[in-house]
Amino acid sequence: MTNPNYDHPALADLDGFRIEVDAENERGDIILDRAPMNVISMRQRDQLRAAFEALDGDDRVRVIVLRAEGENFSSGGYIKGFLDASPEHVSHLADNIAAPWRCAKPVIAANKGYTFGVGFEISLACDFRIAAKSTRYALPEQKLGQIPGSGGSARLQALIGLARTKDVVMRSRRISGQQAYDWGIAVELVEDDALEAATDALVSELRGFSPMAQRTAKKLLNDSENATVATGIELEGHGYSRLRQSEDFAEGVKAFHEKRKPVFVGR
Repeated sequence: MTNPNYDHPALADLDGFRIEVDAENERGDIILDRAPMNVISMRQRDQLRAAFEALDGDDRVRVIVLRAEGENFSSGGYIKGFLDASPEHVSHLADNIAAPWRCAKPVIAANKGYTFGVGFEISLACDFRIAAKSTRYALPEQKLGQIPGSGGSARLQALIGLARTKDVVMRSRRISGQQAYDWGIAVELVEDDALEAATDALVSELRGFSPMAQRTAKKLLNDSENATVATGIELEGHGYSRLRQSEDFAEGVKAFHEKRKPVFVGR
């Protein structure tokens, strides 16, 4: 594994995390590394955005993984930082944490232990969440006289509905890994010692698809999230039509008829 030497000034001195690129497996990892709680600082939020953008633009990377060292994914943000930050800076918090959602590439969050506050919110902005059984999700801001400020309540409501989101947000209630899986927040629930293997398996699976088809599917689903069915179908048709002209689609059809595994090139 190598540490990419990206030119973005925000990535010159990483605060509380590191970046690893495994070019052989076409994988880029952002690893929260301020154990045991992996508290996320205000400066770190800006850096995380730059890290996702850098990996999204790295041709060696097909899949991005957000994970953490230690027993906990993240207990949330550095509380005092909210009082020190300017109102203008605070107004951009959700934009920074939406970086995984904006990535053209698929993003996986590997969650375990405390996944609170901004740790939960940035996981919700990822495409896939794998939860270890130790995972406890929460948006505890009500206990501070606040509300989630990085998109958590909106993303959660889109996943589990209004009533359940009120129960979680307004009561600062913790959601177990099992409940998160039952509610559709997590796509997989695994033993803690199987989290790494499950993440590796999902990366490998996603790498087997056409990069162009993956990018198109993600953009379509993001763009049509709040659209009417008719609008969603219209957007789907445009995406389908563009992919119809691609080399990857021709290769996929050819491989299907030849009963072999396709070799996609992303064109």
